[in-house]
Amino acid sequence: MSVWGKLAGAAAGLAVGGPIGALVGGVAGHYVIDRDGEQKGAGDGEDQVAFTVGVIALGAKMAKADGVVTMDEVNAFKEVFKVPDGEMKNVARVFNLAKQEVSGYEAYADQLAGMFKGNRKLLEDVLDGLFHIAKADDEFDPSEEQFLHQVAKRFGFTDTEFSYIKARHVVASKRNPYEVLEVQPTISNDELKAQYRKLIADNHPDKLIARGVPEEFIAIATDKVAAINEAYQQIAKERGL
Repeated sequence: MSVWGKLAGAAAGLAVGGPIGALVGGVAGHYVIDRDGEQKGAGDGEDQVAFTVGVIALGAKMAKADGVVTMDEVNAFKEVFKVPDGEMKNVARVFNLAKQEVSGYEAYADQLAGMFKGNRKLLEDVLDGLFHIAKADDEFDPSEEQFLHQVAKRFGFTDTEFSYIKARHVVASKRNPYEVLEVQPTISNDELKAQYRKLIADNHPDKLIARGVPEEFIAIATDKVAAINEAYQQIAKERGL
């Protein structure tokens, strides 16, 4: 089932509380029935709804970080999250409600951190989605980077881990290939190959779906895998592998 259908179902029964639940409730009146016409029980698809609404909400808060939402950012959101035209109004309602909400980004970040505390890779997927939106207008504003750094800290990532995540999203010519692969330059060739294979496996679409990323969000991994491949090829060429 489409995650947008699950979002519709959430209004009718998923037990998503906290600030994310409040956003779901805020658009509940605009949903009549699950898009696929299925009855949904409490907890069914809850993680995917929380992921979806959490990214929308944090994206809205990030938009306030640099003070402007560009069409490039809007299009990047639609591209990554495969929002059907018929659902854009509902997504916009969540976005606008989050932008107007008194609660700061901290409330949304903390709720996602609590829900997914045993799934750090899923929290990294959230950050990847936000990075993709932030860089869409080719203007990665320092305020956006600071915002993402603070969200990462709330998710429990260290400064070093954040630098690794960020490295995959900067302009290719400015990337440190070792940071992209999350390793030190002193790493052996065998360890390098093993780390490369691990990163590729971790970002395979099947792995993302298994850890709760909705199918519509799989495009999040596309740029990431491309950056990982490029970094490995660069190092391999330098080392004559």
